[in-house]
Amino acid sequence: MKTAGGTAVGRMIQRRERVHPGHYLGKGKLEELKVMIAAFDATGIVCDDELSPAQLKNIEQALETKVMDRTIVILDIFAARALSGEGKIQVELAQLKYRLSRLTGLGTSLSRLGGGIGTRGPGEKKLETDRRHIKERIAELNREAGEIRTHRELLRAQRKKKGTPVVSLAGYTNAGKSTLINTLTDAGVLAENKLFATLDTTTRQVKLPNGSEILLTDTVGFIQKLPHHLVQAFRATLEEMKYADILLHVVDASNPEREEQMRVVYQTLKELGCEDTPVITVYNKMDLRPELPLPQDGQARDMVRISAATGEGLDRLLESVERLLQSFRRTMRALVPYTEGGLIGWLHGRCEILQEEHTADGVLLEAAVDEEAANRLEKYRIE
Repeated sequence: MKTAGGTAVGRMIQRRERVHPGHYLGKGKLEELKVMIAAFDATGIVCDDELSPAQLKNIEQALETKVMDRTIVILDIFAARALSGEGKIQVELAQLKYRLSRLTGLGTSLSRLGGGIGTRGPGEKKLETDRRHIKERIAELNREAGEIRTHRELLRAQRKKKGTPVVSLAGYTNAGKSTLINTLTDAGVLAENKLFATLDTTTRQVKLPNGSEILLTDTVGFIQKLPHHLVQAFRATLEEMKYADILLHVVDASNPEREEQMRVVYQTLKELGCEDTPVITVYNKMDLRPELPLPQDGQARDMVRISAATGEGLDRLLESVERLLQSFRRTMRALVPYTEGGLIGWLHGRCEILQEEHTADGVLLEAAVDEEAANRLEKYRIE
């Protein structure tokens, strides 16, 4: 609520075996909630689940106040945070899909009567008109989202051609991902102590200790029970993680619910098809002296403790990334003739050169190579 600009004045929890299909809460609790609203002079209530259209309507009638569910609040926050054209398209798409499933009409009183002979009748209801307009706008936004996806695919193809490894930041919202990319790259990404401070994808170059470069990508943060409409709308953005060589799972080590947040992140990554991407778990905010011991992450290749705010541990993080990237490569020796100067230059930009010697017959190289580099060097390979 704080992130959305509201102030919480009270809270009610009901433990039930299952949600009430009509009112979400039991009728007794609804009466109790009505008294609480009057006592605190509240202007509305927020439910920590997604409500069905019937539940939303019934609760509003019973309480005679504005009712919002979890999805409405998150969509509102996203709408306020979206700055780029891409972010605005994705948020509007999610809002319209949510609204389409919750349209309610006011009966034939909103019907439009036809004029002239043979056209008298109920006509097109206001509900049907709204639904048609929303579907048309959704189709238009889907086309624009498709163009975004195509543009991202072209960018990924260019990166793959250059061979620069891509490392993507993933994590629960407010874990410190934007602060981390700012500290490493001076990216200038908005970093504030609140949920979903940034929605837009940012990619910057980072130099590793051995001199090679990676592309570091920051994306939207995750949250528990992230609305399905949002995951679908932001799929073009979130798919950046799917094509990353390494995921840096940034964890707010100072948060008492850190283990649950880690579970939510892994669940969301699985939904996005990223469960097989190698992960380095980054325990951030160590300067806040979190409670020890830290959770053990059995799914991670490595675990590093840092403070993105102070810079503590960032050298160890980059070394961990470097070691993991090297493990994907194999060492190869080759004698490349001087006539292949273009290949030698390409290898310097693509691979880590471990040893280089200029001989009478050509350049003798020992390099850590990936599959593409190995294929291009195969005919010059020496034992």
